[in-house]
Amino acid sequence: SGLSVLLRDTMVVTLDFVSQDEMLTPLGRLDKYVSSENIFNRQMVARSLLDTLKAVSEDERDCVAVLERVSRLADDSEPTVRAELMEQVPHIAIFCQVNRPSIPFAFSKYLLPIVVRYLADPNNQVRKTSQAALLMLLEKELIERVDIESLVCPVLVDLTAPDSNDDVKTEAMAIICNMAPMVGKDITERLFLPRFCEMCCDCRMFHVRKVCAANFGDMCSVVGGEATEELLLPRFFQLCSDNVWGVRKACAECFMTVSSATSQEVRRTKLATLFISLISDPSRWVRQAAFQSLGQFISTFASPSSSAGQYFKEENVTSPEQDSSSQNRLCHQENSRGDVLGFCRTQDCSVDVGEEGGGEQAAEELASDCCDSDASSKCLIGEAQPPYDLLDPDMGPSEEQLLSSRDPPTNDASTVEPTEQSDSPRQNIPEQELYNSFHYWRTPIPEIDLDMELLGPSGRCGATPALGRKQLEELIENLEPHIDDPDVKGRPSLLHSRRASREATLHISHGGDSELSDCSSLEEEKKSKQQDVVPQALLDQYLSMTDPSRAQTVDMEIAKHCAYSLPGVALTLGRQNWHCLRDTYETLAADMQWKVRRTLAFSIHELALILGDQLTAADLVPIFNSFMKDLDEVRIGVLKHLYDFLKLLHQETRRKYLYQLQEFLVTDNSRNWRFRSELAEQLVLLLELYSGQDVYDYLRPVAFKLCTDKVSSVRWTSYRLLSEMIRKLSTCPALLVDFLVELVDKFCHCPKWSGRQAFAFVCQLVIEDVCLSLEHFSEHLLAPLLQLASDPVPNVRALLAKTIRQSLLEREYFLHSANSHQEALEQTLVALQMDLDKDVKYFASVHPGSTRINEDAMSTTSSTY
Repeated sequence: SGLSVLLRDTMVVTLDFVSQDEMLTPLGRLDKYVSSENIFNRQMVARSLLDTLKAVSEDERDCVAVLERVSRLADDSEPTVRAELMEQVPHIAIFCQVNRPSIPFAFSKYLLPIVVRYLADPNNQVRKTSQAALLMLLEKELIERVDIESLVCPVLVDLTAPDSNDDVKTEAMAIICNMAPMVGKDITERLFLPRFCEMCCDCRMFHVRKVCAANFGDMCSVVGGEATEELLLPRFFQLCSDNVWGVRKACAECFMTVSSATSQEVRRTKLATLFISLISDPSRWVRQAAFQSLGQFISTFASPSSSAGQYFKEENVTSPEQDSSSQNRLCHQENSRGDVLGFCRTQDCSVDVGEEGGGEQAAEELASDCCDSDASSKCLIGEAQPPYDLLDPDMGPSEEQLLSSRDPPTNDASTVEPTEQSDSPRQNIPEQELYNSFHYWRTPIPEIDLDMELLGPSGRCGATPALGRKQLEELIENLEPHIDDPDVKGRPSLLHSRRASREATLHISHGGDSELSDCSSLEEEKKSKQQDVVPQALLDQYLSMTDPSRAQTVDMEIAKHCAYSLPGVALTLGRQNWHCLRDTYETLAADMQWKVRRTLAFSIHELALILGDQLTAADLVPIFNSFMKDLDEVRIGVLKHLYDFLKLLHQETRRKYLYQLQEFLVTDNSRNWRFRSELAEQLVLLLELYSGQDVYDYLRPVAFKLCTDKVSSVRWTSYRLLSEMIRKLSTCPALLVDFLVELVDKFCHCPKWSGRQAFAFVCQLVIEDVCLSLEHFSEHLLAPLLQLASDPVPNVRALLAKTIRQSLLEREYFLHSANSHQEALEQTLVALQMDLDKDVKYFASVHPGSTRINEDAMSTTSSTY
């Protein structure tokens, strides 16, 4: 009994509490819970602010009172309450703008100051929420321009001051970069640009520099070419030579946008050289990003009238893989990077290596030696190559892992690239670093400069080699087991080419005319890649993306990126320079990775448009034919743009594909119904390219086959194909009659109800889309159509009723009293109105005007499979 009394008292108290709340006004409830000691209550108040505002929206004074309570709630000591409040601010601002425009000061007086204040909140969640709210308000254009200048921008600039909190500074700089395109050139140039330039050189916080680098292109686009070249480019050069690989990678990713904001002269004389340094960067991830951006950068050299940029869309860039092996080659790689730009990366202030960039910065101590050495003078733009070693310092650990590592660089002799500076490559190597079976995993390759030996002291072809045939054979035998080793690949002096065959190398050793012809062919091949649209060094690097060694030292998918950007590069170079890309395109088309071939297949029609009919017929048609016989993943690329490609060919060449269209009916996976649906859609377009006879002879069998597909979506598209074929054949009376006879025979008299239903679909489409004259329709199709009124399947009769009501009776031709078909239509309609099936009766009696033809079709078709 004691428990029951307790429960009864609790219920009474609860009911009293609820009844008291119900008696309070919205403002009263708000006041009650704003000052509640319960955090949950205050959270609920913040969450329900919009509902409270809506409840009092009729009274302007009550609206202002709610906004004043918002200011009180903004001072709450609990971060979750402040974060909840900030999530509601954009919605409250939108409501005020739409429903209470009579309070123009509401947002700027009560809400915006809270948003700005929270940008520096000590709680990370509150800051993030306020940043998102600010950007949303800017996107919705809810902040007046005067408030942006007077309230928002000064606060953001202050938050990026040198003495500001590191996290707050980084976040504020990110907001500035995101705001720049929204606020425009004037505000950005006056208020943001000076601080942005300053933050690009922040020597203490690499996170800030990384944010600047990642958004550099957007900033250039906003301020325009003049400010970009005068103020921003010097900072961009510094960022591209930053100590931290993540900063340099961000520069590589935005290079196209930066280039687009500069003049052609600056692009050619300065940015091209700068980009080469990123391609030859010691960090694998920087090289990867640079090669992915290379085609896009090349496209900025196109003439202003072209649209090379349209061939590029943003792709996700892979992030560094997590690997614990990391920094055993830093010293050598920093030196091998050299002084490509004519200056070295120097540290202009004291930086904690562990905090700033981890082990990658340790090698910076050798930078000054590198700049003064002979090695740096030999690092030419056209010869820059990625480091040959696979153990890249950035291949394994992430940027955060590097920050926590302060291991000094190693000087393992096995990682040092051979140089050409000393007469004896071993004279400066300590004895303990020389070969022994404990330190090395294989017998060292002889230190022989085969190029110089074959060319002779004069450096010309035809000179007598210093090695005899027997010695040369032994050398080749030693090299062959290690031909895929990155160390061997990194020594171009060992062989003229990684792909050079043993016989070819031995043949050169004899000297004579064969050597001269070989040297001449190499010169001709080199000349065949020459052009004057873009800097040749850039094009050479782009063409090298198909080299198998690039996949090992840069990116396993580098060939795919090359294929992806090829149309843009081709448009930039113009069809007169297609000879520069032809071999590369053929190499990509034969790539073992189907993703590479798939990429080409999806863009081959664009390339054909660029090259014109003659080059397309000579160079693209054979590749197009090979793609048609490839995997389904590749075939779908050519299939989706079959019409776009074939329309660019001459009629004789185009007709050859009529024999191959039926091959698209066969797929690797029979459940790949979207492949067949795409074929039906392409055939609708292809009707335009062929004569009525060709359509009847070759496309008709494929169309009828698709109409019996197991999947309703394929069949529905195919029914529309049949109606369009009828339109095409309407100019060929003999072919049209044969086609309609076959249509009636295959579908109207089909033993399956789905076939008979398909006939009603086709008739409805023919009428709706005016594919055939009403006279011809009445002569060949009307009688078989009306026979379906006695079909045993209700779905067929229902569709017939809709066809008569929605299509036939909408035409004046069938309503004319003198028309002999009117009586037949009326009799059929009366029979359908008395049908036992209620759906048939409904569609025969009522005109469902809102029902679309395709919706009707899909609602009454059979199941997908």
